[in-house]
Amino acid sequence: MDLKEVMAINLRRIRHDKNLTQEELAHLSGLSARYIGEIERAHKSATVTVLGQVSAALGVEPAELLARPLER
Repeated sequence: MDLKEVMAINLRRIRHDKNLTQEELAHLSGLSARYIGEIERAHKSATVTVLGQVSAALGVEPAELLARPLER
């Protein structure tokens, strides 16, 4: 799994945990809902700047969005 897929999984999980829609997260982060959706589907790679915007909007550290899931 590459980092784009890792971020997609973590972003979707954290957004759902905070009961936010893609539109709400887009508004909070200053990005478009379409762009948020593309990141969540791993169709786009987020820049470091976007990583910062999204993590700030979610109230998490950027590293949380890039943390690989533990192997079972």
